Amino acid sequence: MTRIIAVVCAAFIFLSAMVTNTIAHDHGKSLDQVIAGDHRSAENKARDKYRHPKKTLEFFGLKPDMTVVEITPGGGWYQEILAPYLKEKGKYYGAGYDLSATKGYYFKANKRAAARLANNPDQYDKVIVTELAPPTKITIAPAGTADMVLTFRNFHNWQMAGTEKAVLKAAFTALKPGGIFGITDHRSETTNGKDGYIKPSALLATAKEVGFILVDQSEINANAKDNHSHENGVWTLPPTLAGKAADHDKMRAIGESDRLTYKFMKPAE
Repeated sequence: MTRIIAVVCAAFIFLSAMVTNTIAHDHGKSLDQVIAGDHRSAENKARDKYRHPKKTLEFFGLKPDMTVVEITPGGGWYQEILAPYLKEKGKYYGAGYDLSATKGYYFKANKRAAARLANNPDQYDKVIVTELAPPTKITIAPAGTADMVLTFRNFHNWQMAGTEKAVLKAAFTALKPGGIFGITDHRSETTNGKDGYIKPSALLATAKEVGFILVDQSEINANAKDNHSHENGVWTLPPTLAGKAADHDKMRAIGESDRLTYKFMKPAE
């Protein structure tokens, strides 16, 4: 009898462990766990105090079971958070540069991005790579399938290229009715259009024209120390530090740029 009880207990413990492991696997990693993960470099983690990833993503309403598109992942700073977080229960699209580029910046950026994904399959093996190159390549995800489209510090580039409306239309098309478009960017009411900053009113006007509704805005990524006037535009500030070497400590004391954080919604049907 004692032996039977022992066997039953052992079986119960084994099954309980299996259930616990399955639940943990199904739930994936929490946002805190991903942000603190070893796959993130010390250099990237050092920028958390300026970019506030947890607060920003929670403000947008990110959930682990969402289908999310990140437009222009660039160097992958947010991709290394979003992709692992969404890996188990959600879906992550990285809508990067024109994949047909054979030279220049886009070609080099695509090579770096491909290497980043290939070298860390534990984090990135489920990433879906798409491309965004208006006016011809504008399908960043199947139409009406995304719960959320996010982009970080990119609108100023689109504005300088004259493609900002086309990009926001692509985001609008990819989203489900009621889906969220979240964006951060360097802001200044005195921008000359070439310094890396944008006027909030310009973003609001373009978003409204495309059909988005402004749901909320936040000062999570604000920086009152940034006076928006620098020798080499926003790139004078960290992390680029494009100005004079003698001014680098002064720029570090300011920190990264003053940024807007807006949450838009595609109207529900």
